[in-house]
Amino acid sequence: MKKIHRNNVNRILIRSSNWIGDAVMTTPAIRAIRLNFPVAEISILAKPWVAPIYENNPHIDRILICRSDGRRGGFAGIFRLGRDLRKEKFDLAFLLPNSFETAFLSFLAGIPMRAGYDTDCRKFFITHAVRLKPEYKRYHQIDYYLMILKQMGLRTFGTQQTLVASDAEKTAAWQRFQACGVADGSLLIGINPGAAFGTAKRWFPDRYAALARKLITSFDAHIAIFGSPGEKELGEYITGKIGQRCVNLCGKTTLREAISAISVCDLFITNDSGLMHVAAALDIPQIAVFGSTDSVTTAPSSSYSRIIQVPIECNPCLKPECPEGHHLCMENITVDMVFNAAEHMLTKTTGAAKKSDG
Repeated sequence: MKKIHRNNVNRILIRSSNWIGDAVMTTPAIRAIRLNFPVAEISILAKPWVAPIYENNPHIDRILICRSDGRRGGFAGIFRLGRDLRKEKFDLAFLLPNSFETAFLSFLAGIPMRAGYDTDCRKFFITHAVRLKPEYKRYHQIDYYLMILKQMGLRTFGTQQTLVASDAEKTAAWQRFQACGVADGSLLIGINPGAAFGTAKRWFPDRYAALARKLITSFDAHIAIFGSPGEKELGEYITGKIGQRCVNLCGKTTLREAISAISVCDLFITNDSGLMHVAAALDIPQIAVFGSTDSVTTAPSSSYSRIIQVPIECNPCLKPECPEGHHLCMENITVDMVFNAAEHMLTKTTGAAKKSDG
């Protein structure tokens, strides 16, 4: 297998993963690339919806946007983007997604060294191809990305994720909560009831609402509901069930604003989702509810995270909808299970005590 020689590498392009959670989990690999090539200029090419993950990242010099609309849309757009990237004269590309398009684009860009997994019939377009061994698919996603570097003879420097909310962003987030009636010093708990790619990843809205009411009653907490524009109705439904002391942010924030809002929460309770990984990277205490997905490969990478999952014969099935129609993996997770985990986490990390405890 070819090794990457560090001499004469002055300009590096990293092709980002295309989903929020995956993008967060690539940041240890990005930090390792920086430490292996400390004087190189590092640019990251990202889809517009994940590019905010890389803002404020000290290991990246430039963020380039990879669009699939306008003049860069469709197959012709790949050639136009390849031509534009060729002008940048990159020396080395790290291809974190496994798509054929990613490898073909780096080839069109004339980048002399191109490293990535040899999937999707793209080996011809990669100069430094890493064979995707079956056991790699059972690694945590962070280690899966780091293995590309390791197989190239580069050091990996651990699994710490990098996601930075600036002081100004945190101040703006807290001011937003204050405008919604959250007083200074209040216990703030974020709840993320949605998840992309189907209902099998989602704990039930009524249980999130019941959990939130119990947290408000027991801890005098304020609740913030997080979600994408597509989850606006879900947020409104849960907010209506909770009543007072609840701020609904579903569909009302940019990704950067969501990151900043999570950064000022005392606890984050979430399904397996992109925002779960955001909270983990920010080291926010969190409870992660897992059903159909794999808590080995996509667990939140933080010592402040706890996973709630009830093993059953068919999980992880990795299916977007329950093929049996009963969602038993989620049905078995009770409100008390999650509440007890939250109570323990709050007591451990913030010193909060139930009102009945004085």
